[in-house]
Amino acid sequence: MNTPSTSYAPVVVTAELDGRLSRWLWLVKWILVIPHWIVLLFLWIAFLVVTVIAFFAVLFTERFPRGLFDFNLGVLRWSWRVSYYSYGALGTDRYPPFSLGPEPDYPARLDIAYPERLSRSLVLVKWWLLAVPHYLVIAFFTGGMRAGWWSGGLITLLTLIAGFAVAFTDRYPRDLFALVVGLNRWVLRVAAYASLMTDAYPPFRLDQGGHEPAVGATR
Repeated sequence: MNTPSTSYAPVVVTAELDGRLSRWLWLVKWILVIPHWIVLLFLWIAFLVVTVIAFFAVLFTERFPRGLFDFNLGVLRWSWRVSYYSYGALGTDRYPPFSLGPEPDYPARLDIAYPERLSRSLVLVKWWLLAVPHYLVIAFFTGGMRAGWWSGGLITLLTLIAGFAVAFTDRYPRDLFALVVGLNRWVLRVAAYASLMTDAYPPFRLDQGGHEPAVGATR
């Protein structure tokens, strides 16, 4: 799995805003995504089980089994696509596919570089101790972790503002889109770190916009 050379991080989150969005479809997307939410409920249960298995695998072998890694990556990809279609961004009217695969033609994409080796010592503390500062930040973004990372909080509020902007002006404010994607990017980086998929500590930085910043880019 290749990470683009223009990205500084092992977690790459990209999003492309539809050129034209329906003024009113966003009002009923909560109904349209119910089948996805049902499937994702079971996928996230499996995700947690896989992460526990991976914890012991890393502890004893320093490796995250590739098949398990690809499954968890697929769950994160699926979640990001559903979130992007619905109230995590409202960035597209293209219905998300029921797929764990990369789906390169879909406007919301996620990739995580597969780590050949992971630290045995970090696996003991990164998900519950080292990630705590990030948990406090993204709890504000998401409204807490009660119903999954894609619901509630600042992200949903900004997305609803974008929905009303589309309804009344027929356009999604570009600066607002950049901010919403940046917030989601932060959450997904923390999700990858906390689920043991990378040892690279997530930056405390809001990288806004549809594409990852180039290497050496300054903010």
